[in-house]
Formats: sequence, structure tokens, C-alpha cells
Amino acid sequence: MVAQKNLCVLILAAGKGTRMKSSLPKPLHPVCGFPIISYILKAAHALRPAAIGIVVGNGAEQVMQTVKDGLQAWGVNTPLVFAEQTELTGSGSAVKAAVPLLKKFETVLILNGDTPLLRAETLEKMVTDFTNRQSGAMVLGVNVPNPFGYGRVVRNAQGGFESIVEQADADEETQKITEINSGMYIFKSDLLQTALTQLTPQGPKNEYYLTDTLYLIKQMNQSVDVFCADDFTEALGINSKAQLAEAGQILYARTAARLMNEGVTLIQPENTFIDEGVQIGADTIIYPGTYILGKTTIGKNCVLEGGVYVKDSVLGDNVTLKMGTYVEESTVEATCQLGPYAHLRPQSVLKKGAKVGNFSEVKKSVIGEGSKVNHLSYIGDTQMGAGVNVGAGTITCNYDGKNKHQTIIEDHVFVGSNVNFVAPVTVHEYAKIGAGSTITKEVAAKSLGIARARQVVLENKGVKND
Repeated sequence: MVAQKNLCVLILAAGKGTRMKSSLPKPLHPVCGFPIISYILKAAHALRPAAIGIVVGNGAEQVMQTVKDGLQAWGVNTPLVFAEQTELTGSGSAVKAAVPLLKKFETVLILNGDTPLLRAETLEKMVTDFTNRQSGAMVLGVNVPNPFGYGRVVRNAQGGFESIVEQADADEETQKITEINSGMYIFKSDLLQTALTQLTPQGPKNEYYLTDTLYLIKQMNQSVDVFCADDFTEALGINSKAQLAEAGQILYARTAARLMNEGVTLIQPENTFIDEGVQIGADTIIYPGTYILGKTTIGKNCVLEGGVYVKDSVLGDNVTLKMGTYVEESTVEATCQLGPYAHLRPQSVLKKGAKVGNFSEVKKSVIGEGSKVNHLSYIGDTQMGAGVNVGAGTITCNYDGKNKHQTIIEDHVFVGSNVNFVAPVTVHEYAKIGAGSTITKEVAAKSLGIARARQVVLENKGVKND
């Protein structure tokens, strides 16, 4: 979308969210791995506005710090301004707190800070419609299956905006209306600023309602219009843990639908949990109970069996992750095989065709091309070359109680079972290590390293016969 130099997006994120029953501010609750507010920020950023404002209140410092820390990861670089609502007296007073920012722009799009399902495409259409109609204000409406409890959007005979009627004030005919007010709007900034000065406190809590500005703008003989979104779920706000879970299910379903359209096979989409930013190649097969999170990229023709967990990692083509495998912040090149129940900790790299087998753990290490760590082993802080075979029960002893040390295992080394490498130590190419050895010194190329006591059998020293 073309940059909107006269557009400001204002996100209202000051509420207490008491129904969340949590000390965490509502905008920071995670849904599919990211804070609620991150989704609204990404949608706003996609419009390419001149600035984004966030009105904070409850937990203001925590909200501001989390947003600042997350902007780069969320891909948001639009100039950001915070405004604090010191008195939580309604949506009208929330917008009033941001008037110094609004004065700089011709158009203001106001969004709620608890609507993670909102799509940027919908906002783009709304902004275009607002511009084409030359509206003074526009309401984002949605048609919902069950409108009970929501303010209804009442239209006039020409289909234009007439009023918003709250549930408590709705007569029988009005209650039949399924189009509701999402609580999100776009305004000509000067009209909004004027209307804000005319607001008066309403209701039992003496709050300032932003909806009242719509009637005030109509009284200025300016048009107020309605833009109706195609998908009502976009306007769903998060007010409870149950709604948080519902939003997560919808986001996962959206991602699953996208990936299947791109040629990925999901055996049970409803039981597969994939974050929206994940990219997966065609003909990859993903079994139920799998979690693929964060900035993960997976190649073509891969197989991820049930119970696999992958986060912030890169998998090449034709990779197989067997059941229960856990991969975090690692790189797995093409044709590798892991598991079942293998564990790649951060900063691990598996070169092409490498294998890490059942109950083996790799941490901050490189496993060379075609190398195998098949059974019950721990490989930490290790540089391993190509064609290495690591026997069952092998341990790289990388920690001396104060510092971590590196083990170097060069190409085509053969390691017997139950070997301990006490780092720092180097084993050169084509060497062999005898089973049961504890290696503390360098092993030369093409040599045999053995470090164990000779077996001694003492006759008649076994179990005493009665």
C-alpha cells in the first residue's frame, strides 16, 4: 500500500481487562506465541501510516517496554508515539489523551488494543472507502451470528449510518439487527477533535463515550458512514481467557488454511499448531500434535511426526523429524533425520544428511555432513566433521564447573559406545576411540584411542556358594 503521510493510527490499549483475572496487562497476553497488541501493530503498520499512537493506562510502563522491545521482531518500524490515559473514564477520554498527536494529521484510524484477529486487508479497504466517500467519520461494522449484548448499527433508508443502539436500549425490532459496532472508527481529525471537546459524561460511571462523537459530527452536517467487514471474527475482542483461547484457535486455523493452499499436508489441521509467520514448502507432511513456532522455515518434502516441537529454526528439504523431537533456534540441512525424541538446543547445526537419534541431545554444536549420533548421547559445544559415527552413550564433558570448553572431532572418526570426551580435546580424522574410554588428551589422525583399565578376572571371588 502507498504510504499514507496524512494518516495516523491510534490504538486504544489502556483498559484494565479485569475479566482476564491476571496481573498481566490485557494487551500483553500471548496468543499463538505473540502479545495481543503485536497483531494490531502489524496490521496498522501494513497501512504505511505516518505514525502509530498507542494510548496506555493500566500497566503503562510494562506495555510500553514490551512494545519497544518487540517492534523489530514484529517487523514494525512506523514511528510510534505513546499517550497515557491517567483517568480510565471511557473510550472518549482515551482518545482525548492523544489529541496532541492527532493534531498533526488529517485522518485518524482508531483501533482497539484487544483485537488480534483484525486483518490489514480489511483496514486497507476501509481507508479506501472512507477516502472515496469523503466521509467525516466511518464505523467498522460486522454481522455476527449472535448480536446479543452488542451495540447495533442502525442504518437509514438509504443504507447509511443512522445510529448505534446499545442492547439495553434496543427495542424488539432493533434487537433483530445482526450488524454490530466493532468499536473501531476512522475520522477526519479536525472533526474528531472538535467533537471531543463537546463530549459530556454519560451513564452510571460518568464515562466519555467515543460513539457520541459520531452524532456530534452528524450535527456538523458531515457524513457518517459504515464499512462492514466480511469476516465478523476480525472484530472479536479479548476480554477473558476463554476468548483468548478462541482467538488462538482462529489464528491457527487461518495459518493451516494458508499452508494447505500452498501444498502442505496437515493430517489433522485442528490438532496442529503453527504460528502465522511460519513458512513451509510444498509436499511436507505434518502429523497431529506438532508445534511449529516463531520464525521457522521448513523446506519441501519434509515429514514431521506427531508431538514434534520446532521453534525459530530452519529445516531444509527432505528432513524427517520423528515423534517427540524438539528443535529450538537451530539449523537442520537437507535430508537430515532426527528422533524419535531427539533434542536440538539453541545454536546447533546439522549438516546435510546428518542423523541424531533417539534420546540424544545436541547443544551449540555442528554435526557434520553424514555424521551419526544415533543413541542416548549428549553432544555439547562440539565441532564435528563429516562421516563421523558416534556410539551409544557418548558424552562430551564440556563444563568444568566454571567454564564451557570445546570438543573437536574431525572427519570420519569412529567413536565406540559409552565414551566420554573431557573438553577441551581434539580427535583428528580417521581416528578410532575404543568403547568405554574417557578421552582427556589429543588423539592423532588414523590412530586408536583407548583409555580404560584392563579387565581383570579373579577366580573364586564371585558369589559364595552355600
